[in-house]
Amino acid sequence: MEKRGTMRQGEAFLTTRAAAETEYIGAVLGKAMRPPLVVALDGDLGTGKTVLVRGAARALGIKEEISSPTFVLLKIYQGRFPLYHFDFYRLDQAEELAELGFDEYLPGEGLAFVEWAGRFREYLPEKRLDITITRFFDYSGEGRRIHLIPHGVQASQVVELLIETITWRVDGTLNMVPLAPE
Repeated sequence: MEKRGTMRQGEAFLTTRAAAETEYIGAVLGKAMRPPLVVALDGDLGTGKTVLVRGAARALGIKEEISSPTFVLLKIYQGRFPLYHFDFYRLDQAEELAELGFDEYLPGEGLAFVEWAGRFREYLPEKRLDITITRFFDYSGEGRRIHLIPHGVQASQVVELLIETITWRVDGTLNMVPLAPE
């Protein structure tokens, strides 16, 4: 049995200090991802779940403004691949997932990002990428910890590419190197 606080092979933690850094990590993810892949996002209100999705959408060539689908529950965007952006925040019962047609999109022909995924994690595909974003405060102020837990080979490869791409400057800020277009 795994002890609490220990990391499994393939897990990763990243930290960011600004929304632009979180969006950049999303862009690196979007660049590395291929369908079908589901990203299960968790974190308190305002931690940057939608900001991360916005970065992925930009990397996929989506020009539309990305906003949280809290009230509509699902937004579909078209880029290099379809992006399905779900939000479980306002859902109370699993039956609402069926009404939404959730199972028709997963794993699907595109990439799915599910905010507040922990509310109905048992309905997500076993092979997915779990990302939890938490807020922290330290001597430099406020930041975010982004915890990535891959389930399956495809998600593990995405995390590996992300870790190989992300670097930091000496001052602790993210080195946001422009990403090459596809």
